[in-house]
Amino acid sequence: MADAQLKDRTGNKAESKVRFYGVHHLALNTDDMKMTADFYVNVLGMPLVHAMKVPPGLGTGPGNRGNPPFEEVRHYFFDMGRDGLLAFFEMPKGAKPRGDRNAIGAMQHVSFAVSPASQKRICARLEAAKVPYDGPMEILPGIFSIYLFDPNDIRLEFSCQPSNGEGEPEIVPQVTQTKDEALRELKTLTGDKAWLDGVTAGLRD
Repeated sequence: MADAQLKDRTGNKAESKVRFYGVHHLALNTDDMKMTADFYVNVLGMPLVHAMKVPPGLGTGPGNRGNPPFEEVRHYFFDMGRDGLLAFFEMPKGAKPRGDRNAIGAMQHVSFAVSPASQKRICARLEAAKVPYDGPMEILPGIFSIYLFDPNDIRLEFSCQPSNGEGEPEIVPQVTQTKDEALRELKTLTGDKAWLDGVTAGLRD
């Protein structure tokens, strides 16, 4: 069915293009909120903007809205820039095993966009707090990153584009391939031309 003919659940014609505005919030887990808040606020300099406990009755049963299956757990939000939030739930100690970041369906790491000067400031903060890190290293053309682990053993990355100086990062344009560049890899998945044409329709020739 052509995009123009798509209808939403109300029977109205649906917009043909879905609009994404980036990450609203990323929710991670900890079993020590004080330790986590200290690291993100005092070591990384990421402001705390909201501290709450999940209202009673929402942890279990039909009222659960995607929260962890525990009652009244702490849920804190930090400002990660670009009008986006980094959030943490506090699991009861011993209630859940430590996750495997390389498991299917798991979050392998999270990368934050920063300026070159901010990346240097983060490195200085990490060194002052004696937190080890790797980098900076070029991980994609023109993009340099440092890597570290937070106190929960979550892998973090801080990426910058030196060519932009202190200007606004242009993340998507910097990594967008041409159709031919993407097809060199995509053809290792399948030889289905219709599928390949479909997934590369938004790329330039």
